[in-house]
Amino acid sequence: MANIIIPTPLRKFTNNLPTLESDGETVIEVISDLSGAFPELKPHLFDDQCDIRKFIRIFVGDEDIKALDNEATPVDENSVVSIVPAIAGGAR
Repeated sequence: MANIIIPTPLRKFTNNLPTLESDGETVIEVISDLSGAFPELKPHLFDDQCDIRKFIRIFVGDEDIKALDNEATPVDENSVVSIVPAIAGGAR
């Protein structure tokens, strides 16, 4: 099972769980499993066309999926999938 790291801002949608496991074989399957288990999380991960939101970065291990096979990136039982939402703000 792939291990999914849930970032702190999204944990309120996962009953404060910092990690979860998924049987998915690709990144999109893992993220879809996660949003299926926690429906309130779905609008924070997917846009209206059911694509992963542009400002969400997903890593398998240390690699951004954009440098791999995007959502089709394969995962296995040893994979660590990290979700990194964009953070905005700061002083001018």
